[in-house]
Amino acid sequence: MEAPRPVAAFLAVVALLAAPAIVAAWSKGTATFYGGNDASGTMGGACGYGNLYATGYGTATTALSQALFSGGASCGQCFQITCDTTAGSRWCLPGASVTVTATNLCPPNYALPSDNGGWCNPPRAHFDMAQPAWTQIGVYQGGIIPVLYQRVSCARQGGVRFTITGFNYYELVLISNVGGSGSVASAWVQGTSTNRVPMSRNWGANWQSLAGIAGQALTFGVTTTGGQTIVFQNVVPANWRFGMAFMSNLQFSY
Repeated sequence: MEAPRPVAAFLAVVALLAAPAIVAAWSKGTATFYGGNDASGTMGGACGYGNLYATGYGTATTALSQALFSGGASCGQCFQITCDTTAGSRWCLPGASVTVTATNLCPPNYALPSDNGGWCNPPRAHFDMAQPAWTQIGVYQGGIIPVLYQRVSCARQGGVRFTITGFNYYELVLISNVGGSGSVASAWVQGTSTNRVPMSRNWGANWQSLAGIAGQALTFGVTTTGGQTIVFQNVVPANWRFGMAFMSNLQFSY
């Protein structure tokens, strides 16, 4: 496992918008697993979180089929998953459930039929889970199991994290460890000498701006898909450098 990057904590100011708790009905899907029991193969992924230990997600993670991934808008969302014992599978662990975070995409495989290997082909709802999470609800030898799943709120340890890469006039910011709904709907950045600049999703959980903000303390505004907004006032100090990560002392919750 890679050593986590050092993360600096700075004071932030919060502005919360009232939002209802996530309420979702149970839906039917299927689940497989990837990686080893030591979580090998689960790092990185289409959300851009990189080292999942360093970014706070660990091995309770899953890749989503294309129908669920929504072009990266689902990155960071949490799902409670249980094996569907009513479907007649002998590979279920009855009464067990696990909560996982979406950190990757399970791409379609159109060379295989969706009922025989092309598990992530549209319009299937499929979870390709890290093995340590999958084996909490299924028997290893089964390989694939029918599941019931629902969206749930995400409980996170510590504050929201901002990892800045890119170069001046092109900042790519990974927004991770987001609680509440878990996924980001919109974001903006403001430097101490610049106006507020809207950010756009570049890929996964990475948001970009084209503002020249190097050498300035940075404030971020983040709105989740659950409708909550936090303004992280001066969460990044003026002496920041590209490649550094910073953690706020505030977190989204329901």
